Amino acid sequence: MFKHLKNDIPAAIVVFFVALPLCLGIALASGAPLFSGLISGIVGGIIVGALSGSNLGVSGPAAGLSAIVLAAITTLGGYENLLLAVVLGGGIQILFGVLRAGVIGYYFPSSVIKGMLTGIGIIIILKQIPHFFGYDADPEGDWGFFQRDGENTFSELGNIVGNISIGATLIACIGMAILVLWDAVLSKKGRIFKLVQGPLVAVALGIIYYLATQGTEWGISDEHLVSVPIPEDFNSFINQFTLPNFAMIGRMDIWVTAFTIALVASLETLLCVEATDKLDPHKNTTPTNRELFAQGTGNVISGMIGGLPVTQVIVRSSANIQSGGATKMSAILHGFLLLISVIVVPNILNLIPLSVLAAVLFLVGYKLAKPKLFIQMYTLGWKQFVPFIVTILGIVFGDLLIGISLGLAIGIFVILVKSYQNSHFLHIDKKGENDKEVKMTLAEEVTFINKGAILKELNNLDAGTHLYIDTRKTKYLDNDIIEILDDFRVKAHDKNIAVTVVSERGNIENPESYFEFFEREKLL
Repeated sequence: MFKHLKNDIPAAIVVFFVALPLCLGIALASGAPLFSGLISGIVGGIIVGALSGSNLGVSGPAAGLSAIVLAAITTLGGYENLLLAVVLGGGIQILFGVLRAGVIGYYFPSSVIKGMLTGIGIIIILKQIPHFFGYDADPEGDWGFFQRDGENTFSELGNIVGNISIGATLIACIGMAILVLWDAVLSKKGRIFKLVQGPLVAVALGIIYYLATQGTEWGISDEHLVSVPIPEDFNSFINQFTLPNFAMIGRMDIWVTAFTIALVASLETLLCVEATDKLDPHKNTTPTNRELFAQGTGNVISGMIGGLPVTQVIVRSSANIQSGGATKMSAILHGFLLLISVIVVPNILNLIPLSVLAAVLFLVGYKLAKPKLFIQMYTLGWKQFVPFIVTILGIVFGDLLIGISLGLAIGIFVILVKSYQNSHFLHIDKKGENDKEVKMTLAEEVTFINKGAILKELNNLDAGTHLYIDTRKTKYLDNDIIEILDDFRVKAHDKNIAVTVVSERGNIENPESYFEFFEREKLL
């Protein structure tokens, strides 16, 4: 891990600037103390980063869990009771890892994962536009279509008119220009421009601009700045940590919430693991069971000291990859940067304009949702393009899990359609006016899904046909298919259709029982 510090340190700084407003915004959107978001960001970076097998994945509080947390704080009767559910949920995640449930992560179609990345990129862009212009009514990290401020993603864009902050917009435009120039030109000019990343320069310039323009019409008001809680002394800092209420461990609703957190956090993590591995330039494969164990451990620790639930998150992970992160040291270092900054320099953090950080996130979103990807997916055909588009629409107009669920549903439908079509191959050889041979070659595996296709072919056979059913390549034949063939004996007799079953052990004419025949063939 220490061999690539020249890559990991600059990447960690960028991820830190991306994570800081998201940790605070997600805590605000969850109805939790602001410091709880920072706790989960620190734990996700240091603890989960150290235990994880992912080279480039970054963990922290997830927007997908904010609605669950917000509801649970009310229904469970307080934040301390929620923390107990987080601790128990972490224990359940560890159990998932032990039971090797991480294998689920390998079954998400590529088109759905690409749709997820693109959808998140579009959401980042749409959500950052208001912040870019200095309209901060909705907190950072609120990725849902229906927002905490009562608006939705698109109505919020309309509210920008009349609420533009000149100073915030100006420094955001300057920051964006620096980021684009750094990424497209300067990063290729010398090593210094790779060690000192564009986001660090943009943030530093944002702080200088704020200090230089205070009290002028071009200045930025305090509500448009980062807002990290500042403790008055050491005791007030310690008091920001909250312990779970273990006295409530016997309550059923606590356990239901714990299982919900464990399930949703595990699914989001596995989705992000798959997406991060796809973005990884070295195409490393993350061990998913180890990841569930790491995430579970992180949630136990986060819940024990007052933090929000932790998952691997694609926004921070993609920022890490785009910034040149090479090992998991970048994730660990970003956690230490969060820890050190909230202890040592919270006053300086509170000088950063949110609009500058919006420019950083805007560029992250664009790199996830480049227009050329739409063209690439379209050229692959409808079986790839439709799940891709449906996933994007579900994420933009719903949330991550809705988009993934819709994309998976379409993907499964495509599989069913292709399975229906590929159950058999039909060859018709007509030797004379009344002498027709039909050869039906069954696939390697034929299940109840193929029932309709095969039944249609059998019903369409003309009287006097000689049907050959070739099972030599078949390894498994579902009971439903054999039942169809057995029922077809009556119709075959009535229509004078001769049936020859071709198998590895020889041919048989008009079997009296297909069940007995295929049982001998060991295809049942």
